[in-house]
Amino acid sequence: MSLESDIKKMVESIGLSLYDTAVFNENENTIFRVSVTAPGGVSLDQCVEATHLISPLLDVTPPVGGEYRLEVSSPGIERKLKTLDHFAQSIGEKVVFSTVNKEKFDGEVVSVENEEITIKTKEGETHSVPFRSISKAKTYFEW
Repeated sequence: MSLESDIKKMVESIGLSLYDTAVFNENENTIFRVSVTAPGGVSLDQCVEATHLISPLLDVTPPVGGEYRLEVSSPGIERKLKTLDHFAQSIGEKVVFSTVNKEKFDGEVVSVENEEITIKTKEGETHSVPFRSISKAKTYFEW
């Protein structure tokens, strides 16, 4: 089993869903971030509970060599979309993405079917784009 699948089982045991894991450096510190979601949002208490579950696992199977800090949080209202499931969870939300052919799209996710993402632009146009052609995507919130 992989570390990510073990983390997924742990967070699911407390009613959360694993959104993503990432390793990055910030102010000369290595951070292992676990992003979790739940219907209606994720509370601070749920993040603390998930941290207490995941931390012992990482003591045995470290995600990186050397020192790091574990962070468990919600992916936020504006988040990267990396998988088909991320797009499916974002139906009804505004997204912006680019394709490998340098096309840019901006609109609301209408559907995710047969590995195609369908969005409706501000101008009312509908576009279906194969997931495999998307190079970079994220949700955004208009204030």
